Amino acid sequence: MRSIPPNSPGLDGDACYLAVKAHDARFDGSFFTAVTSTGIYCRPVCRVKVPKRENCRFYRHAAQAEAAGFRPCLRCRPELAPRAASWSTEDASRILALQAARLIDEPDAWPADGPGAARIAERLGVSDRHLRRIFESQFGVSPLQYLQTRRLLAAKQLIADTRLPMTQVALASGFASVRRFNAAFVGHYGLNPRAMRRAGAATGSRDDAAVEVRLGFRPPCDAAAMLAFFERRALGGVEAFDGEGPARRFARTLRIVHGGQAHEGWLQLRFDPIREQVLLRVGESLAAVLPTVIARVRAMLDLDAEPMAINSALHDAFPEGDGLRVPGTVDGFELAVRAVLGQQITVAAARTMGSRLVQAFGTPIATPIGGLDRLFPTPAAIAGASGDALGQLGIVRQRQAALLALARETVAGRLPLHAGADVPSTLAALQALPGIGDWTAQYIAMRALRWPDAFPSGDVALQKALGVGSAKAALEASQAWRPWRGYAVLRAWHAKPAAPSSSAVTPARARRNARPAAVSNAIVPAP
Repeated sequence: MRSIPPNSPGLDGDACYLAVKAHDARFDGSFFTAVTSTGIYCRPVCRVKVPKRENCRFYRHAAQAEAAGFRPCLRCRPELAPRAASWSTEDASRILALQAARLIDEPDAWPADGPGAARIAERLGVSDRHLRRIFESQFGVSPLQYLQTRRLLAAKQLIADTRLPMTQVALASGFASVRRFNAAFVGHYGLNPRAMRRAGAATGSRDDAAVEVRLGFRPPCDAAAMLAFFERRALGGVEAFDGEGPARRFARTLRIVHGGQAHEGWLQLRFDPIREQVLLRVGESLAAVLPTVIARVRAMLDLDAEPMAINSALHDAFPEGDGLRVPGTVDGFELAVRAVLGQQITVAAARTMGSRLVQAFGTPIATPIGGLDRLFPTPAAIAGASGDALGQLGIVRQRQAALLALARETVAGRLPLHAGADVPSTLAALQALPGIGDWTAQYIAMRALRWPDAFPSGDVALQKALGVGSAKAALEASQAWRPWRGYAVLRAWHAKPAAPSSSAVTPARARRNARPAAVSNAIVPAP
């Protein structure tokens, strides 16, 4: 093994070993166990025989285990683990390193050739040298090594779960060529990619038209609340549900643009609470961009949430919400359009209007799932729509202006709406558009940008739930919940749902806030 500290700084080896012995899913992705007698590293939930304590080394990140010369377990598959938290209230150096890791983990933040250390440093406003120093101090590996591990684990999942040709696996995982992919794979794992595929027990779905993968999450997770949230807002042609209880399935269409090429298809998912996993089926047309699909689904379902960190900050104030996650989206532009459409109307009315928009401007698509036959309209389609066409759908002029401005900024590439976007600049850009105020911008930041500290302080229902009478008082009350205020908002709405009506919103307040009158209550997943 290479020379590297036996455990990551800050990890208590004995405590980690107890979690491994208990197969405790709450720690899944928070650390990895490397076994010196086998040269393999595993997740805490791995069901193999627990190794001896003296043979265990513990690392916060898979990249650290691989830098020490350990290979990923073929049984528990470290690539399935939830990602570590990227938000922190700790020192600035740690925050900088975590934000750099978050950018590396976000495929939508970069062009097809992926990020480099220089690009990340420029984005964070520091020098390349300073970023490498801080990153290596925090993680024990360089940004390039961290990125390489991410690419290799993504490739490993494609090899195990799909029948994609190795050329497609290499490109989809972010490698510039098959030669570099093969060299990195053999160098890290000592095994040819094709040999690893032959060694795997599963080689993809039995359905030739779909790929099946598994995504891990940390409990507790209120899956029923999450699915109920999406079901209340499901748009005809784009989203569909079937089944009951734990077998309930959610399906939808989506479009992903990667390397200038549009990939269109469908996905279907269901929660497996016993194994703390989500079972995801993806249409074969999206297999080439599977890592991006997985990242977006993880964001949509908030699978990388850290319940222990969040609950330690929020449980005393909101004890009933420990399993709630903040619902995200697989398409930031789509989410922003839905937010605008929902201003000053009920959730049911917004759903009807959104379905009309899909039928009028969405692209037809064939899928094997009943009820899925449309893709959500592209930014270009909405940007090219006339006011009369939008007006015929029941969209008022103020909302028309907001939608057109939103679409045009997105088409021009000036408004990135994904988890890798810069939050302050995106909030400012959103509020500069006509018809979009602080509430709508914060709502988009919470769901599309995955900003856990989003806080619409001007929301009257939130103020009532918190027992305060002003936005200033709500902000003051929220300071103890940072950086998890978005989760506090969700719990407040869920614990004490208000029932505002559109008639309760005055025209002056509507112009100031440009926010849905019923969304405060409606954002909360139905019990």
